[in-house]
Amino acid sequence: MQPHPVDPHFTGRWLPFYTLFKKEVLRFFRVSIQTLLTPIITASLYLFVFGATLGERISLLEDFSYAQFVIPGLILMGVISNSFANTSSSLFMSRYLGNIVDLLVTPISPPQFILAYTLAAMLRGLLVGLAVTLISTGFATLPVTNPLLALLMACLASVLFAQFGLIAAIYANSFDALSMYNNFVILPLIYLGGVFYPIAILPPFWARLSYANPLFYLIDGFRHALLGVGEIPLPLSLGITAVLAGALFCWAFLLISRGYKLMS
Repeated sequence: MQPHPVDPHFTGRWLPFYTLFKKEVLRFFRVSIQTLLTPIITASLYLFVFGATLGERISLLEDFSYAQFVIPGLILMGVISNSFANTSSSLFMSRYLGNIVDLLVTPISPPQFILAYTLAAMLRGLLVGLAVTLISTGFATLPVTNPLLALLMACLASVLFAQFGLIAAIYANSFDALSMYNNFVILPLIYLGGVFYPIAILPPFWARLSYANPLFYLIDGFRHALLGVGEIPLPLSLGITAVLAGALFCWAFLLISRGYKLMS
């Protein structure tokens, strides 16, 4: 039986995409101490502080320890931070060093460009999330009531922040400006999004204000999928996360298709 011949037009269309994806994966594996090991150590310290020291002394949810409550948020925090860091740092460095020209002259479409960066960012983010999950088993056992929805929620969160990383890398004019997105946007939204406390314990004004935080829906949805309890319905969290990811994809597509600031 003869193998089916490979369509040369298909190979030609997707070869630049595959090459860019491979380049991005090799890039973060080449500096794995910085891109993988460092965030895993940071998450382990969080797990030690909130798992070993406070885990059995505080309970915010009935039938769950504080360690079980906080672990889903720490896992998702690793996914989010590393997905953003992968796309933002890589694309900004390409702009800064000028080698973005090599990408722009290749026959790669804007969706393929975005997809290559996004898949590499998802791989890095999910690897960190998996490592944090494995380490967390030493501090608490999670029931994992719906593993497929938990994985879907983590993937959507990774896609969302991979797009945000591309957008930030395009708008940033310096390393300081790029770091501001992480220090003054992502981290505050994560810490105020219910990683370390349920929104229900806040005063009414601050609880209502928290519903305007998009990270709340990501964190609560992921926790809901793992523990089986959440502050809002899981389909609502999934829907809002998917809409946000789609909106940021469209934004990134608009910027990249127009070549906005890619050469500056």
